[in-house]
Amino acid sequence: MKRWLSKAETTLGNHSDRLNAINIFPVADGDTGTNLYLTVRAAAHALRETVPDTAAMPQITAELLSADPAVHVVGPPDPAHNDVGAVLSRAGQAAMEQARGNSGTLFAVFLCAAAEPLAGHARLSSPLLATALDRAQLRAWSALSEPVPGTMLSVMEAAARAAAAVDAEHGGDDSNHTLGLALDAAVEAALAAVVRTEDQLAALHTAHVVDAGGVGMLLILDCLRSAVLGEELQSELLDGLHGYDVQDPHIHADMPRDDGVEVMCTISLSPLDAAMLRQRLDEMGDSVIMSQVGGDADANGAYRWRVHVHVPAADAAVVLIRSLGEPDDLSVSELAVPRDPAADPRNPDGHAR
Repeated sequence: MKRWLSKAETTLGNHSDRLNAINIFPVADGDTGTNLYLTVRAAAHALRETVPDTAAMPQITAELLSADPAVHVVGPPDPAHNDVGAVLSRAGQAAMEQARGNSGTLFAVFLCAAAEPLAGHARLSSPLLATALDRAQLRAWSALSEPVPGTMLSVMEAAARAAAAVDAEHGGDDSNHTLGLALDAAVEAALAAVVRTEDQLAALHTAHVVDAGGVGMLLILDCLRSAVLGEELQSELLDGLHGYDVQDPHIHADMPRDDGVEVMCTISLSPLDAAMLRQRLDEMGDSVIMSQVGGDADANGAYRWRVHVHVPAADAAVVLIRSLGEPDDLSVSELAVPRDPAADPRNPDGHAR
């Protein structure tokens, strides 16, 4: 899992410019690649700081212990380091807290949800992969107030269905061989779903491009396959995707400029206040995403929520959010201005650019 997210961080960094170039839905702000990269980077760094590289650690076997009584283990290993669900949950929480944009927030939701059925397991298997991908795509679809086919949601769903089909065909076999078949099928189905996005959304069809978030999700899934199977990334995977050739123009730059702003924050809310906030934000704007951060309530019965919305102006949304509690990491970003990750991420007023 650590290798997966590290590989995904590098891959999205390499592809962020092309992903930005074809990012025209839901708004042509040219930042999907940047947002996915920054969100995956947060997840990867969380594991880099907390999970040791167990593959490089010497293994002290029972035979060695019995042969040399002087050899001893200084302390018991942390079970969470060998718990796939716990590791991914840690990464998902970091991604959720630092998620950027629609695509980054949906990936963070995907990662947190995928971790749940993997809790307590020391290895991935085909049945677990199928369950995790299905939980993740369902949670991502439900996080959006108005989910739209032809986006990264469709790619998540296609991958989950393909993995489930392999698992069913092999009767729940948990061998590494069947896991490889499930990963192959998930990536193949994700690619087919990406190709379909062009005809699922009118804006993409008119511009003759595939969905940027969908391509990003495809790359992430191929990184998972590569990390688990110990194989190289499939370099030919993106060949022929409309708008994705290096020589293709930055299509978003020629699209009409989008008015309005993106507001994001993390805030503790009761279930009732969370439902009310989602309803009010739906009335104010669109692209509303609300997803729970972590599973436990605080002493007052409130849960942490990651909030995302596009609104014509920020003031009313910010006032509404602050009326319900004190938000963390509140950011207000112009939709019409692509963000430069190398630039100072804060404006003088404290809001993220």
